[in-house]
Amino acid sequence: MTYVGIIITYTFISNLVLSQFLGLCPFIGVSKNSESAVGMGLAVTFVMSLASLISWALEYFILVPLDIEFLRTVTFILVIATLVQLVEMAVRKYSPPLYQALGIYLPLITTNCGVLGIALISVNRNFDAAESFLAGFSAGLGFLMALLFMSGIRERLDTEKVPKYLRGAPITFISGGLMALAFMAFDTALLTNLLRSS
Repeated sequence: MTYVGIIITYTFISNLVLSQFLGLCPFIGVSKNSESAVGMGLAVTFVMSLASLISWALEYFILVPLDIEFLRTVTFILVIATLVQLVEMAVRKYSPPLYQALGIYLPLITTNCGVLGIALISVNRNFDAAESFLAGFSAGLGFLMALLFMSGIRERLDTEKVPKYLRGAPITFISGGLMALAFMAFDTALLTNLLRSS
């Protein structure tokens, strides 16, 4: 797969949130306003990018040579947890308001199945180092994009007359479902046509 193909695939076609339904907890929890959505999206993009690259290196330089691939999931989770701790310390030091806005969701990046998912996808698809990094970065951009779209929708819904029984979580899940349906327009045929024309 080409680099352009990886970017299009993991940002639009196989968007972790809207196509594979990974990372829904922060998607629903942090998308109440655009500022926290951008902060969380950038933090997740950073963690996904580095976690994919470091996980690739651990897989091919340690786990495979030592024939201990059964430790893959545990190893990748340790990498992710370490990266999240670094991000959390940086955000707490350099942007206390963002740290307060993200609250519990920042440390929860560690258990965000999207971060682990893209690291495992990169290894299972036999991506090289650059492709793994690009897949993680693109998946992070797709996550950021989904958060921004959802935060825009939720901010708009706050000013609209929503029936009482749909306010809060119900309208949020309905909106997320409609976004997921919209993203079904991005499919492999679109990718094939884009790559053929370039």
